[in-house]
Amino acid sequence: MSMKKVLVTGAAGFIGFHYAKALCAAGHDVYGVDNMNDYYDVSLKQARLDELQKLENFTFTKLDLADRIATQDYFAAHKPNIVANLAAQPGVRYSIENPHAYIDSNISGFLNVLEGCRHNAVEHLIFASSSSVYGANTKLPFSTADNVDHPISLYAATKKSNELMAHSYAHLYRMPVTGLRFFTVYGPWGRPDMAVYGFTDKLYAGEDINVYNHGDMQRDFTYVDDIIQSMMRLLDKPPAPDANWSGDAPNSATSNAPYALYNIGNNNPVNLIDYVKALEEALGKKAQKEFLPLQAGDVPSTYADVTALQNAIGYKPATPVKQGVQAFVDWYRSYYGE
Repeated sequence: MSMKKVLVTGAAGFIGFHYAKALCAAGHDVYGVDNMNDYYDVSLKQARLDELQKLENFTFTKLDLADRIATQDYFAAHKPNIVANLAAQPGVRYSIENPHAYIDSNISGFLNVLEGCRHNAVEHLIFASSSSVYGANTKLPFSTADNVDHPISLYAATKKSNELMAHSYAHLYRMPVTGLRFFTVYGPWGRPDMAVYGFTDKLYAGEDINVYNHGDMQRDFTYVDDIIQSMMRLLDKPPAPDANWSGDAPNSATSNAPYALYNIGNNNPVNLIDYVKALEEALGKKAQKEFLPLQAGDVPSTYADVTALQNAIGYKPATPVKQGVQAFVDWYRSYYGE
């Protein structure tokens, strides 16, 4: 594809950092924005940003997307061809403690992005949704054609709302929009509130790790490079209206508007205990485990049906957990000088 001006929101975040780096390596002009909030260690975000700012074709601006006027002015000044919205307030449990942060960032901020795209002729908006939208669903694997009207956390509800908001803009303004439901992403430069990072911190500190639902947990752990490879392949594939879509039997993954939804997961759920074992092997340390009940807002299992993704881009995530966990541990030791 021809080189594009790509705006990556949340560029100092985990996935945003990796995506911005890959886009730069592919020769695109990448514009990154981030509000650099303190939901987790700001020095980690700054370290990611320092890596990106070594790249000639990366430009950063500190910006809070919830600021309507500042976001409007940013879009008007930079006129991106493609937007990857990876900015969000993440975390299921934190959404129970701080609900307003999720409305400000994930609802108001996303609306401002949609408006920026609408008024500046953006060719393709790609946005991050989440496997959490499947909520109370128990039929596995989770398919993008499934009903997802029963979120069990406010975070999940905001991500489902993003999908609905994006569809309305795709319908009203014929703006091509692709939504991506990420499944438990992990890897180097990851978020400290995610399992592999938190477990590693505790193992080094000699502390017990909390294992919820008494160990009866499965996650479709997805290595970050697989996420990025999928997103790079989707970059120049803006969705077209689906000629076979019918309002009599609506498929939520496609539309008569230029809109598409994909799961991006490893399509291979792993028991949390096996994930911990992979981490113990990589670290050469034994974990002391405290088994606890399922937490509010959590689900026992996730499992992605990635058939639609594979059909669209000829690729599906496949990095084995042992390989991905080892890569994370190698980075962790390097970053912290362990």
